[in-house]
Amino acid sequence: MANIAKKVSWSGRGDDRGERTPLLNGDEEVKNNRQVPDTLDYDNSENQLFLEEERRMSHMGFRCLEIRRWVICGLIGFLTGLIACMIDIAVEKLAGYKYFAVKQNIEKYTELGGLSISLILWAVLNSAFVMFGAIAVAFVEPIAAGSGIPQIKCFLNGVKIPRVVRLKTLVIKVFGVICSVAGGLAVGKEGPMIHSGAVMAAGVSQGRSTSLKKDFKIFEYFRRDTEKRDFVSAGAAAGVSAAFGAPVGGVLFSLEEGASFWNQLLTWRIFFASMVSTFTLNFFLSIYHGKPGELSSPGLINFGRFDSDCECSVMYVVQKQHTLIVLSHRMRLQHWLLRFSHAVLCLRYIHRPCLQVMEAMLVAAVTATVSFAMIYFSNDCQPLGQDKAEEYPLQLFCADGEYNSMATAFFNTPERSVRSLFHNPPGTYNPVTLGVFTLAYFFLAVWTYGLTVSAGVFIPSLLIGAAWGRLFGILLSFIIWADPGKYALIGAAAQLGGIVRMTLSLTVIMIEATGNVTYGFPIMLVLMTAKIVGDYFIEGLYDIHIKLQSVPFLHWDAPPTSHWLTAREVMSSPVTCFNRVEKVGRIVDVLSNTSTIHNGFPVVAHTRKICGLILRSQLIVLLKHKVFVERASSRLSQRKLQLKDFRDAYPRFPPIQSIHVSQDERECMMDLTEFMNPTPYTVPQETSLPRVFKLFRALGLRHLVVVDNENRVVGLVTRKDLARYHVGKDGLEELHLAQT
Repeated sequence: MANIAKKVSWSGRGDDRGERTPLLNGDEEVKNNRQVPDTLDYDNSENQLFLEEERRMSHMGFRCLEIRRWVICGLIGFLTGLIACMIDIAVEKLAGYKYFAVKQNIEKYTELGGLSISLILWAVLNSAFVMFGAIAVAFVEPIAAGSGIPQIKCFLNGVKIPRVVRLKTLVIKVFGVICSVAGGLAVGKEGPMIHSGAVMAAGVSQGRSTSLKKDFKIFEYFRRDTEKRDFVSAGAAAGVSAAFGAPVGGVLFSLEEGASFWNQLLTWRIFFASMVSTFTLNFFLSIYHGKPGELSSPGLINFGRFDSDCECSVMYVVQKQHTLIVLSHRMRLQHWLLRFSHAVLCLRYIHRPCLQVMEAMLVAAVTATVSFAMIYFSNDCQPLGQDKAEEYPLQLFCADGEYNSMATAFFNTPERSVRSLFHNPPGTYNPVTLGVFTLAYFFLAVWTYGLTVSAGVFIPSLLIGAAWGRLFGILLSFIIWADPGKYALIGAAAQLGGIVRMTLSLTVIMIEATGNVTYGFPIMLVLMTAKIVGDYFIEGLYDIHIKLQSVPFLHWDAPPTSHWLTAREVMSSPVTCFNRVEKVGRIVDVLSNTSTIHNGFPVVAHTRKICGLILRSQLIVLLKHKVFVERASSRLSQRKLQLKDFRDAYPRFPPIQSIHVSQDERECMMDLTEFMNPTPYTVPQETSLPRVFKLFRALGLRHLVVVDNENRVVGLVTRKDLARYHVGKDGLEELHLAQT
């Protein structure tokens, strides 16, 4: 290992066998409550109970299971659409009340003097909304902070972040994002919609609520990690579809950005969930707006329809590339600002809930102050006409019949501001207004990201990109004719693509949201360029977020310079093993050992030859039901343990401390033959790291047993053993897992 640079990065108790990782947006609570972030097992344990159930099932039984999967996907889409509808109506109402009150106050004190009162009112209303949302997140459910997309990516990758798909998380996420957007922060509600859809999918597919302690006794077959993963992928896609009105884009987003595992049979089911989500949202919104016959609303983000006179010439495409140089430098700046504001401040210093709430309120007040100052000092007055789309026009110091153009961008919800930048005719904004707005909103968005509030980065990115894209179009119009609105669309796509590094899915989302396929080629071109330029400097925003939190995320391939490493050098050893028939006392002692919390144990013969693999959760269920050899031989056993008993305990298996085992029971024996996986995946100890990585990653494994030439267990490869190697500035680096 002399050729590998050592780099201390991970923090957590124990090695893989405990599989401990810090939480995303919830580190402090883990330390206090001693909750252990676990890994997910996407490989089914084919023990005797599982095989017997599968063999008993007829062809019609399997067809019924497939029908249930479609029903679940339909329910996921329907409920996700309802949540999106509720969020949209609540934000529209609350933001409307706020802007109406502030507008009336500004108009009053513009004539009387004392606009400082209007500023205070705006700041107080912003801070009040944000305070309620931040309190809910900081004190009730910290995992609901942010967009939730990095957490869902980790979940689909195989890392179980505690509480990420709980009902309480969903409630706080929805309430928090309503307060954040209504509070005027530089955030959007689209990222949280993806998290909300994923949570809804995880709950509906299990047929029960562990939070409410309510079991509906349905969908019990799907209570395992593999099935839940597929439904969570459908929920994430339904969230994208509801947010953008893009069913196809939702499927591609789940494939490109979310899911780490993909089954071809999933595609149509996920598309069905996305279609149902979009239809449900449009149906209820059309009823709410009094137009029940119109079902053409394109989701939470209404970009409006673009005409098809696209400037798709070669000059148009080449000119657009110059904007990506600016994008790359701004992405690099945003990376370092993110590392400072989020990693340094939020994670190191601002860790008390009360301070987190105060920080969020401060940012809300500063956002209102900056917005008011920009509007106050702007002299960009535009005539108020019938073709304008201003929702809350402010006259301020402009002449009668005119409105303040800066207020169109700041004094509005971000979605409406994006739409105005796309569709307002040329001459609506002057270059100074757009330049000042772009810089101010950019720094506000960077500061806002990382706050303890439920918020997304999609809309702020689109708004920033639309502003400087329209600015580029205005400057270009001095040379040749150009429509600034179309350049705003391309700029918005480039900015968002450069931040989240989405290409194909974002292209389809933008096409579906705008309703015009003509812009597909220039959008795809700028997205590919933005990704290439951005990847040259840094990773995408979600990957940065995951890296800052030190989550053992497995990318698609092993580091390219790791072929000289073998399984012997990366495995964890020595490994705690059990015999086929093991003493109960030893099992209890091993599971109770807090220094190294194991999750998987090879089952061996007396010569340590591999016979199978059994999980910690399975052993706890066996101990809970007293499945001992002595009880089976006598008549103390009431019934034979079934697979249903394991599914009923999933996913919140009781801790070993809650299992009472008497001294006499410790002397009993437990036969693991029927419950262990007799065919675990194994690799020889000379297998190269890339080959081990490919096998582990492609099959969604949790444990990979390493054996010698005589099939004896010599080690165990787990997620952390593989995730600690990455390519750095000095070549292949090893992230040392600190023992704390």
